[in-house]
Amino acid sequence: MPQSKPHLIVTRKLPDVVETRMMELFDTRLNLDDRPLSKSELMEAVKTADILVPTVTDSIDADVIGAAGDQLKLIANFGNGVNHIDLAAAQKKGLIVTNTPDVLTEDTADLAMALILMAPRRLSEGERVVRAGKWTGWTPTYMMGHRINGKRLGIVGMGRIGTAIAYRARGFGVSIHYHNRNRVHSDIEEELEATYWENLDQMLAHMDIISLSCPQTPATYHLLSERRLRLMQSHAYIVNTARGGVIDEGALAKVLKEGIIAGAGLDVFENEPEIHPELLEMENVVLLPHLGSATIEGRVEMGEKVIINIKSFVDGHNPPDRILDTLL
Repeated sequence: MPQSKPHLIVTRKLPDVVETRMMELFDTRLNLDDRPLSKSELMEAVKTADILVPTVTDSIDADVIGAAGDQLKLIANFGNGVNHIDLAAAQKKGLIVTNTPDVLTEDTADLAMALILMAPRRLSEGERVVRAGKWTGWTPTYMMGHRINGKRLGIVGMGRIGTAIAYRARGFGVSIHYHNRNRVHSDIEEELEATYWENLDQMLAHMDIISLSCPQTPATYHLLSERRLRLMQSHAYIVNTARGGVIDEGALAKVLKEGIIAGAGLDVFENEPEIHPELLEMENVVLLPHLGSATIEGRVEMGEKVIINIKSFVDGHNPPDRILDTLL
């Protein structure tokens, strides 16, 4: 790393306070237009950058990493998920990759809980009716949904976010169930009165609501396949605040259309910003534009994490949020 300020290339517009601090500390090139960089532009960026700061909208694949000059040493991701970065290629190239864990846990869990409420209670459908001027007044049987109190919530991925969702849902009188690679600590299980399901298929068949909070990896891509979606009960709902690719979106549209499940609340999509056209036409699906971490406080904290990782690296220390080789 050169003794002068490292050359930083930021791929998207970040909060002003974060960009200002980056300009103070580093030789920073910002993306003021907030336009997603094309693959060729990303390949050009890594030829000159000492440090790249990408976001979830950037595909940092093997081609992009292969085009990097020897001066590139660090990819400091603005975000928690790193499924858009080819970690194996980065490791082979000798690059360090960091992310921004923890800071978006509460925000994402809040949004997941909102979707858990919105989908069964048909809240977005009702809001559309009011805005369209189609509401004619209260009647005893109009737009009835389902209460969530007493229902069984199956959480797929019981990490920080999944656990935070569980605590929120427990406050609404929901029974907590979960599937995870490993069981959570017994104290957490006891406090949440949570039931662990080693077999995902079995859990899916017994839940009223499924909430996804697992990372997208090769192992979790299309984890909810058509076969698994068809295991669910006809009154069940799916909520996804993880990554779009964890669900086979085409299969989801198919089972919703057939009435295999009752509805869904989605904040993420398989081919963002494109959404399966059939999902757009369904009243029983809540669609949000990837708002999981979209709070002012959360995004600023994410930027601060990025800066801490970069500063630690520049000062010769191991960045605190380095993606470990064991995750590859």
